[in-house]
Amino acid sequence: MADLGSIFKAYDVRGVIPDTFNADIARAIGAAFARVVGGEAVVVAHDMRPSSPELARAFSEGVTAQGLDVVFAGLGSTDLLYYGSGHLGLPGAMFTASHNPAEYNGIKMCRAGATPISGDTGLDDIRRLAEQDLAGPGAPSGGGSAHDGPAGTVTEQDLLSGYADYLRGLVDLSDIRPLKVVVDAGNGMGGHTVPAVLEQGLPLDVVPLFFELDGTFPNHPANPLDPDNLVDLQAKVRETGADIGLAFDGDADRCFVVDENGDAVPPSAVTALVASEELKRVPGSTIIHNLITSQAVPEIVRERGGVPVRTRVGHSFIKATMAETDAVFGGEHSAHYYFRDFWRADTGMLAAMHVLRVLGTDDRPLSRITAEYSRYAGSGEINSKVADAPGRTAAVRAGFADRDGVTVDELDGLTVSLPDGSWFNLRASNTEPLLRLNVEAADEASMAGLRDEVLAIIRA
Repeated sequence: MADLGSIFKAYDVRGVIPDTFNADIARAIGAAFARVVGGEAVVVAHDMRPSSPELARAFSEGVTAQGLDVVFAGLGSTDLLYYGSGHLGLPGAMFTASHNPAEYNGIKMCRAGATPISGDTGLDDIRRLAEQDLAGPGAPSGGGSAHDGPAGTVTEQDLLSGYADYLRGLVDLSDIRPLKVVVDAGNGMGGHTVPAVLEQGLPLDVVPLFFELDGTFPNHPANPLDPDNLVDLQAKVRETGADIGLAFDGDADRCFVVDENGDAVPPSAVTALVASEELKRVPGSTIIHNLITSQAVPEIVRERGGVPVRTRVGHSFIKATMAETDAVFGGEHSAHYYFRDFWRADTGMLAAMHVLRVLGTDDRPLSRITAEYSRYAGSGEINSKVADAPGRTAAVRAGFADRDGVTVDELDGLTVSLPDGSWFNLRASNTEPLLRLNVEAADEASMAGLRDEVLAIIRA
């Protein structure tokens, strides 16, 4: 049997082109996806990576071989694909490797209404069927099991204008004060979506950085979570005297914010800000936050009359909890922002629009506005390469569990809370031999002390 274990991750498919992922595999996955999700049609989009169009077409061939039609949207961001899935009521597949280097590509898949697919909700079944197909007689056929009826058809449909109109209907920017906005698209799909959403008749002077679609990423990696990749944006904000800077990742589903001084605004502060806006609109509603967002998020949600709910890291957990609680909004430390009005899917663009709306209706600079949402000192995510992640995690647990006043929980990895209000979370990566550490404390000195103590154990 073919083994696709190296490319099927917890929430998506991701591999190196063409070594572990190619058109034959995409075709087999397309056939398997069609068999698992069923229905009449699938919407497919892709990013600007050189391999993406071929992979998306091959996937579509696998889908149509099973008798389902394909609505082929072509170039798009991941949240545009979610829009297509929600608006059209169809399962969807987005070809992207998000912020990964140029040699990677992958697939993010969802059921109709942008409902996530993970290992226990269909992704394992898709993998099994694709492996059977690739290992079968005459493999790789990409056709899956025999289909008696006619093949499906492929229809091209541009979703960009509908996506832009839908977002602009959720957050009105037409009456805000004029703002100068630097946007770093990182040569990713923000260069395709930002002009459609933010440059049409709005009081925004958009200063573009790296809007040319180029999946080889010639300027810097399209991963704004790494501070090194914000340097160009920060410099341009200061140089132009802009009011705000926005940075999108490769598939433009995440957005990072920089204030007028060029300083990065923590995603937890953005989560608290957007949550506050949504609570004005829907008082008393539930807000989801993952367990490594700042403690300021649940504090502020409670102060604004909302109900904070803590969840594991990862979009499938966030979306499932949103559905269970009917939450209006959810945020993650990684700058994924989820909206009930957007089929509970994540869209960095809509989060950016909320921030622009707040800034554009307030005379204060962004640094002053966001200061009230940033209450603690955080380490950001620190990765340590380890040979034995469970062993190192156990060593950290042993180093803290018996201390007076310490509480430990294992909702997602290891979270340790100290009596002075400081805390840390240690999680193993799903895809790499890494332990990811996040630390928060009342001030920088306390945070640094706790951070260094934990790292010393991890890296011993």
